[in-house]
This record gives sequence, C-alpha cells and structure tokens, in this order.
Amino acid sequence: MDQYGQSLLYLTYSYVGKRELAEDLTQEIFVKCYQKLEQYQKKSSIKAWIWRIAINHCKDYLRSWHHKHIIVSEEQVRDIPSQEKEVENQVIQRYEDAELVRTVMSLPDTYREVVYLYYFEELPIKAISHLTSVNQNTIKTRLKRAKEILKESLEV
Repeated sequence: MDQYGQSLLYLTYSYVGKRELAEDLTQEIFVKCYQKLEQYQKKSSIKAWIWRIAINHCKDYLRSWHHKHIIVSEEQVRDIPSQEKEVENQVIQRYEDAELVRTVMSLPDTYREVVYLYYFEELPIKAISHLTSVNQNTIKTRLKRAKEILKESLEV
C-alpha cells in the first residue's frame, strides 16, 4: 500500500472522477489483491498485476447498478499539489492543471484510460496493451484520437 497506494488512487480517480469514491475503490482493490495474493503467478510485475485488478474493478464498478442509478452531484476537481513556486505562478499552474484534469476526465472511458496510463503513469504501449487486453495498434489509435479531442477542447 505504501509503494502503490497514491498512484493507484490516481488511477481509480481517473475512472470515477470523485476523490472519496476513488479512495473507497482503492481500499477495495487492496483488499481484493490481498485476498487473491496466492493467485499471483509472477508472470508479470506485482505492479502490473495490481493495476490489472484495479482497472477491472473500476470497470466493474462503472457497469454496476449502484453507479448507474445513484445520482451524483458534480464536484469541483481538487487541485493537484504542485511544487513550491511563487504564489501567482502556483495559482496559474493549479488552474491549468485543474483544466487539463477536467478535460481528460470528460474523455470517453476508452480514451481516458489510455491517456492516464500513458501520460500519468508513463507506461509503455506494450504494458498498456497487456493491462487492458487491447491490441497495441488500437492503443496507439486511441492515444492519437484522445490527443485530437484534448487539443480541440483546450483550444476553445
């Protein structure tokens, strides 16, 4: 949990868009990993194994009755802490970060998933393909289309 907790929280947040819900799902994911630890076959890294469980858990949640039928009020995106800077630059950077996060979160799931894994987790396309069980060329296409959508959205 110490090693992967924060990045796993960001991953779940990229799927659900609410910090409190992402925290709950992250706890559930760690419990699930602990319960299934004997099933880990060491064919891939422990991080890849945890990420695969996390991605599947998030997708299951998004398909669940609870998610589809509970009315959720829209919350403001929490600012991502930035490095120490002058106050003015820090405010501008937080605004730009929040705008980028909002735009990425508005992408369809298939694009948001690959953008998060590629740019925020800095995973190579091959690893993303393995985690998501999607062809590498499809991953590349989704990244290209996501960049086009983001460019259009941020230019407006």
